[in-house]
Amino acid sequence: MSGTTRMTSFQRREQLLAIGRSLFAEHGFESTSVEEIASKAKVSKPIVYEHFGGKEGLYAVVVDREMQSLTNALTEALSDAEGHPRQIVEKTALALLTYIEEHTEGFKILARDSPTTDPASSFSSLLGEVSMRVEEILSEQFHRRRISTKGSPFYAQMLVGLTVFTGQYWADSRKASKEQLAAYIVNLAWNGLSRLESKPTLRYVGKHAKSPRSKKDDDRLDSDKGPQRILEDVNESPDDDALESEHPNDDDKS
Repeated sequence: MSGTTRMTSFQRREQLLAIGRSLFAEHGFESTSVEEIASKAKVSKPIVYEHFGGKEGLYAVVVDREMQSLTNALTEALSDAEGHPRQIVEKTALALLTYIEEHTEGFKILARDSPTTDPASSFSSLLGEVSMRVEEILSEQFHRRRISTKGSPFYAQMLVGLTVFTGQYWADSRKASKEQLAAYIVNLAWNGLSRLESKPTLRYVGKHAKSPRSKKDDDRLDSDKGPQRILEDVNESPDDDALESEHPNDDDKS
């Protein structure tokens, strides 16, 4: 009698999902075969077909689970309607990076987006929903400050794209801690948002470009007509400002 304990149907299903997720993340959907999945699980191909009907069915379950995990994380980060905009930016960036840290294989699968994925439940569709929520937040802040909301959809796409593509790079190259990378993202995104020009124009190129000026003239122009702080925190504590000025380069020492 063999001493090997036979897996239950549930255990076998979970094993196949784990193996499939790993292979899809490493090789992509097209380059992964049922034969390879079965070989890794030490079962015959019919077992894979019995549980999922084929590679497509297994892939669909993997994607659905990862989408649900990421959706839950981002929804929670974006659900604080009363939160300060910077807090929402920080929470969203950290939520995505936490998902990448804990579900690296899943993130690689989602970011790759196989053509077999249902467009309605794809990664790009989820990012579109996140962008719409960010657009709502930006439009509300712009409107409160009597700034045109025309650019809100584009700024929202930029913010989401900045975070996602940086996350993709970080998934393969962990050269900073999760918290430090989130701080980098927020630093660029927030300081860019907080100093948006109300009527942005191209300065040196395009049909409305001005004639070249000296650096001294540019410095004077920037000083005289500096960009408006769009999303500044009117309730920000002076102590916070003082702390930031005292420790301007307080990066991780690791």
